[in-house]
Parts: sequence; structure tokens; C-alpha cells
Amino acid sequence: MTTTPTNSDLQQSFARVREEVGKAVVGQDGAVSGLIVTLLASGHALLEGVPGVAKTLLVRALSHSLSLETSRVQFTPDLMPGDITGSLVYDSKSGEFEFRQGPVFTNILLADEINRTPPKTQSALLEAMEERQVSVDGVSRPLPVPFLVAATMNPVEYEGTYTLPEAQLDRFLMKLTLGLPARDAEVEVLARHAAGFSPRDLSAAGVTPVIGEADILAAQAAVRQVGVRPDVLAYMVDLARATRESPSVRIGVSPRGSTALLAASKAWAWLTGFDHITPDHVQAMAMPVLRHRLQLRPEAELEGVDADSILGSVLQQVRVPL
Repeated sequence: MTTTPTNSDLQQSFARVREEVGKAVVGQDGAVSGLIVTLLASGHALLEGVPGVAKTLLVRALSHSLSLETSRVQFTPDLMPGDITGSLVYDSKSGEFEFRQGPVFTNILLADEINRTPPKTQSALLEAMEERQVSVDGVSRPLPVPFLVAATMNPVEYEGTYTLPEAQLDRFLMKLTLGLPARDAEVEVLARHAAGFSPRDLSAAGVTPVIGEADILAAQAAVRQVGVRPDVLAYMVDLARATRESPSVRIGVSPRGSTALLAASKAWAWLTGFDHITPDHVQAMAMPVLRHRLQLRPEAELEGVDADSILGSVLQQVRVPL
């Protein structure tokens, strides 16, 4: 007889997921936790970092440890929307058109260098990310559950790239920045490669599946049951409103951003063993959830102001509930 896992069992399983991903990825613990929170909150993540900081490897290692199907799409200037969603193809044997699924029909879609493809193709992901379905020729086809888009972006190369429209940026629950590893972590990376580690063979690296689809869905349901006090809800609203009042910001965090902060805070609270959200959970999630939702004034950007510095000031200025 199969027993239903408890919250404690599920939380321990996700702690093991972090350990498994750590067998392949070194020095990116924050990004690992961020991706897990994104999955638990049924969201999507944008991973930003210079080439070579293990963005793609991180997503592959996570999907491997979760026993989920994954697809990878290398975004290029000539990529068409149908290359992602799928399209109708004529079958000469039956004399009819049949739908052939695109790579979006998976549990985790790795969208590599999403800013290298034109807006028309970028927007093809919008319905899939928001509605969890694809519509082709008037027919809506649901995507697998769970479903997560993990898109990577290079922040230093602008030639041949297309800025993501605000509507699509807002669909990402989190924007995770992957920096260069510390010296000790980089030494560990080289030591692993010297010992024969291959990023193309995660099984040989010892990364093993530790949790399956049913447990992930159970964890997502448990996250939705996490409680929140009225004063903590008001704290999230105050943070969002403070961004709108900043003199350096042209457009601040919208109500959709506030609901995203709530969802991520619930997931982080559950993952850390709480049945309710505290202000600490909100503060931990504020940067990754809100940084990509701010549009700065041009003069502020010229002065070197960025979204993280504005959010840091907001977190210091807004009164924290007891």
C-alpha cells in the first residue's frame, strides 16, 4: 500500500535534490534554491550570467534529479514560433494534417539565450508560460504538469540580441543572477574536471533522481496551503508601492509582481519548514522576484543605478511588521 508523503518527507526530498544538483554545479547555491522555489511556486525562471557559469548545466542537473522530462532549445535569429510550440504537418499516407508537438511539450523547457531570437518567437512562449497550453489552428493543447520554463540570457553581449518585452519579463517568477564563482569554488570545479567529470554525463557524475512527478505535485499543493498574516500581506504591498515612488524608477512593481512575491515567499517558507510566511521570507525573495519588474529612468541608468540597489534601499526604508 502506497503511503502519502508528509510535509517533512517532501521537504527532506527537496533538500536531497539540492545535494544532487551540487554534485554537478559548484558555487551557485542561491540559483539552485531559486529554481526549486520557482518549481514549487509553479512559476518560470530567467537565468542571467556570463557564459561559462553553469546556467545550462544547472537546469539539466535539476531536471535529472527530479526525474522530469526536459527539452532544450537554442534560440537563434531564424527560430520560428512553430519550432517551439509545434505545427500542423501533412501526412501523405492519411491525406490529413496532424499536429506534431514542439519541444515546449515537456516538464522543464531550457530556453538557451532567449534574447537571441526575434520578439515574434519570444512571444510564442507567452501563452505556454501563462496559460500552460498551446493553441494551433484553433485547437488548445494542454502542456504536461508540472511545467517550468528556465530561460538563460547573457547580460554582456548586445550585438544580435533582442530585448525581452516587458510583458514577457513579467511572466517570469524570478530573475536569478549567476555570478562568477569564488576562488575556492572555481578550484573545486577544476578539480572535478581533472578527476574526469563530464557535464554531458550527469549519471556518471553521481547525480541521481530522488523525487518524482507525484511528489512534486504534492509539494506544490502543500505550498499553496502556507498561511500569511494580514500585516505581512500589507508589507508586500508596501514594498511594491515604494518601488513606484522611487525617483529613479519609471515603472515600478505591478500588482502581478506582488502576487509573484507572495507565491515565492510561500514556497520559500514551506521549503524552510514553516507553515506561514514571515517578513524574513519576503525579504529573501524580494530581489529575485522583483528586480526584473522595475523599469529605470534613463538618467538613473546613466548614473549607474540598478534595480538591486533600488530594492535594497526599499527594503531598508519600508517598515517591517513585528
